[in-house]
This record gives sequence, structure tokens and C-alpha cells, in this order.
Amino acid sequence: MKAIVHDVFGPPDVLRLQDIDTPVVGDDDVLVRVHAAGVDPGVWHFMAGLPYMVRLMGLGFRAPKGRVRGGDLAGRVEAVGRNVTRLRPGDDVFGACDPLRGGSFAEYARTSADRLAPKPANLTFEQAAAVPVSACTALQGLRDGGHVQPGQKVLVVGAGGGVGTFAVQLAKAFGAEVTGVCSTSKVDLVRSIGADDVVDYTRADFADGTRRYDLILDTAGRRSLHTLRRALAPRGTLVIVGGEGGNRWSGGFGRQILRAPLLSLFVGQKFLPLNAKVVTEDLDVLRGFIESGKVTPVIDRTYPLAEAPDALRYVHESSPGGKVVVTVDGT
Repeated sequence: MKAIVHDVFGPPDVLRLQDIDTPVVGDDDVLVRVHAAGVDPGVWHFMAGLPYMVRLMGLGFRAPKGRVRGGDLAGRVEAVGRNVTRLRPGDDVFGACDPLRGGSFAEYARTSADRLAPKPANLTFEQAAAVPVSACTALQGLRDGGHVQPGQKVLVVGAGGGVGTFAVQLAKAFGAEVTGVCSTSKVDLVRSIGADDVVDYTRADFADGTRRYDLILDTAGRRSLHTLRRALAPRGTLVIVGGEGGNRWSGGFGRQILRAPLLSLFVGQKFLPLNAKVVTEDLDVLRGFIESGKVTPVIDRTYPLAEAPDALRYVHESSPGGKVVVTVDGT
């Protein structure tokens, strides 16, 4: 099969399209014929091996253990392991790969059955591939981290991005009053997906202390905790998604993993890091929201498989509105 592989950490230039063996499924695995694969910042971190702490997570210190990159996927089940009973060959599915075992930038991808669910009937493969990682992150941040309730005031920082566009829609679906923070170019997008109010951070300071929110979901990853506290209600909750910025060793994860939990011990506000996972149960929840019309994936642009390096470069160097997707058919 054709796949995007790399044998060293580095920029997108280390990636290449190559013929490799099709993965062999284990007892609990599913082999998926990939039609489309989503692109998110996490894929770039695994490709680059930065910050260095991601290498300590089992990715490999000197060289990547998983040669094929890509997380999100949507496609058709090709084969299943003997312990898999929920899915069968021919089923249309969406979900994610384990980056340590191999990715989705390939014609076929192997993943565990508990990372897959039936594809929403009203989505194309390209749309479905945009959902798993980002939407599960948004769902778990709002529901599990923030315990969002109807009528609460929710602020989504980075509302025009991959996680943010799902977070705005999901918060509305949970009955919250939602304010989105984004750049000028994304104001119309964020408003179109249901935000009650939109703050253009290039023109206004959402943390000037005049407005307070019960729950803040910060998907942008660069603002200080001190700044975010000014926009948070005295008993509010801040959920931190991702770890952009920072140095080459810890990146932005120092703020998320170390400083936020420590600060929570001394103030009435809660600061919670989020370690999101793609699991079947939450994919099923998301399918319900999607098929009911409450959530719709936002796709910025698509790239063919051979141009996956360009897709990663665009995600890292630009600021996509929604998700970027790699299409695998016809490559």
C-alpha cells in the first residue's frame, strides 16, 4: 500500500510517499481502507518530535517508532480481529489511530476497535475524517472537564480552529451561552456556527475584566493563566487544551501540566489540563449530535495523500478555519 512515512524527526520535508506492507490486524484490531484522514497540530508534534517531552511518551527518542503519520480517519472496514464483534468488513467507520502503532496517512490503517464507531450517515468521508480528535477533545473538555450546564456563560478561545469550531457548536447543544474568541478573518465563520457573541482579539481584549465566564475552554494555548483568570468567574473553570508555544523541551505543556493544577490549589477558580482520547463511546455521542444537525464539521481545505507534507505545513504555519483533511482515494 502507499503511505506517508518518515524515519527521522523533523519538518514536513522528512515525510515521503512510499510503498509499504499493509498492516496485519491483531485480535482486537480493525483494518480500515482509508478514504480520508484529518490533520491536527498533534500530528505535527509527532512528526517533528517537538517538544522533546512528546518523545518520552513512547514515541521514540532518536527516531519515531511509528513510521506512518496521521490520527483521524474515515473509511471502510476491510478486516477485523477475532475479538471484534461490533464492526464487520464493509462497515463505514470513523475514528483514530494510535500514533505509536501507525497512522492514517495511508491507503490502509490499523487501529483498535475501541477507537472506531459507525460513520455518521449524513457526512461524507472527508467530513467524517475531520471529527474524531478535535470533536472528542471539545466534547471531553466541555462535558468532563468543564461540566458545562444549560444557561452557563462559556468562552471558547480559538473558536475558529479545529477544536474551537466543534466546541462552539457543542456548547450551544448543551444549552450554554457561547462567546467565541478568534481573529478578524474568522469572525463570520464563528458567528455562522452559532456563537452568541464573537470577540475579535485583534480589536478587543476579552480579558479586560468587564466580562466573566463560568467556563473557559482555551484551545489557543499561548495566553498566560494570569490573563485568562481575569475573564473567569470567581468559581469558574478553565480547561486548557493543547500545549502550543513555549520551549523545545516542554513547549506549552508547562503551563498546562504544571502551573495550572498548582494554581488551582490556592484560588477558588479551577484550572484543568485536558488529556483527551478518541473512544467509541464519545464517537457515538458525537454521531448523535451530527445526525441531529446540531454539529457540522468545518473544513478549511483538503489535500491529496501525496501532498500530506503540505497539509501539515499549512496547519503549522497558518491558522486554518476549522480542519484540514487529507484525501486518500485516487492517490
